[in-house]
Amino acid sequence: MALKKLVYALPILAISTLSGPALADTWTVDPAQSTLGFEVNQAGNTLAGTFASWTASIDFDPNAPEAAKISAEINPASAATGNPQFDGTLPGKEWFDVDGFPAAEFKADSVSLVEGNSYRASGTVTIKGVAHPVDLDFTLQIDGDTAKAEGKATLNRLDYQLGAGVGTDTVGDIVTVTLDLTATR
Repeated sequence: MALKKLVYALPILAISTLSGPALADTWTVDPAQSTLGFEVNQAGNTLAGTFASWTASIDFDPNAPEAAKISAEINPASAATGNPQFDGTLPGKEWFDVDGFPAAEFKADSVSLVEGNSYRASGTVTIKGVAHPVDLDFTLQIDGDTAKAEGKATLNRLDYQLGAGVGTDTVGDIVTVTLDLTATR
């Protein structure tokens, strides 16, 4: 009788094991092949810059994006635009105030499939101790154990008290954050 129950229990156990929650892959970003940047209108022209120092933690399975855990920590003191005048002001209190706030952060609260290989990570960006919701839209290409993600998010610099004394006719209030990441699992 016990053997008969075991014969019936094994298929049920196998099905329940296979239908359990998906386990996300942990991805390691290759900083040498990745860029975290930003763009803002400055006096009618696009001013582009990058952050040289940042880290990301990514647990993601494209078949179960809702289980993803994505976060990034950015060193705002590493921001550079190639414009010495602007670069000299970025670390100061008016902009990133790197002495008071040495790190900025993005943390995804949810990730969803938009369509095809396009996703949206909805989360929170914290800069200078001020947190606001942000959507990061990205595409993802996976080839074996290598993933390539490209994405954009927009935020209002004034929401984070970045350059609050600088008029929007001098520096636009909308900043586009760009990412071009290569990671391996």
